[in-house]
Amino acid sequence: MKASFNRARRAVDGGLKSVLNALDLLDCFQRDEQLGVTDLADRLEISKSSAHRLLTSLCDRGFAARDPETGRYQLGLRLHELGQLTISRLPIRPRARPILEDLRQRTGFTVHLAVPDAANVIYIERMHGPGRYPAMARISARMPVHVSSSGKAIAAFDPLVANARREAGFPAWTPKSIRDLAGFNAALEQTKRRGYAVNAQEAALGITSVAAPVRNRTGRAVAAISLVATSAELEDRIESNARLVIVAARRLVGDLDI
Repeated sequence: MKASFNRARRAVDGGLKSVLNALDLLDCFQRDEQLGVTDLADRLEISKSSAHRLLTSLCDRGFAARDPETGRYQLGLRLHELGQLTISRLPIRPRARPILEDLRQRTGFTVHLAVPDAANVIYIERMHGPGRYPAMARISARMPVHVSSSGKAIAAFDPLVANARREAGFPAWTPKSIRDLAGFNAALEQTKRRGYAVNAQEAALGITSVAAPVRNRTGRAVAAISLVATSAELEDRIESNARLVIVAARRLVGDLDI
């Protein structure tokens, strides 16, 4: 009886490990469009045969896809479908859209709505200003808190998000990115004092943004609204645009009644 239980327990543990490996494998594609079996096996520290089995299973379900020209793998459209479904069901998004549209028309800049996800932020709405798509296309839909104005705006008013980023570390995206705990803490204190956060070419060179937190009744940030433009356009006009973003964030709080 005990031997049967142990075998069943090992099977469960093995199945859970496979699930975790599959999720870790998908995470590898956050910064790389395509990866080969060897690349993934090395990153996950598993055998190439195990990596290939995981990829085969993910491809069968549409979560990954193999490029027939390169022989390498990429994320599958099933993930996009589920991601869009998740975003469409967030109640904050439809309430924010008219406020974001008004902000875009007032400034002509690209506007974002972001929500926290552990040590990162995810942009659940993005409205491009006229002719701005090529410049803004470099901005990922998911970014570390410390390189994003939205991330810093949220982390300054949510200790859980701030601590998650501290534990995850501070990988640099550009030479101007925050690289250490002291820099991160100083940025959050500055954000608390003035009520908005700035990303000065910390995620992409030549791109600057300013963000304000959307805070609930307890003062915790549940989202952030940001303006994004080229550094030449925005760096000398931070304060005037910050005021517009703060007003937009307060309007959204009122609409949500949180």
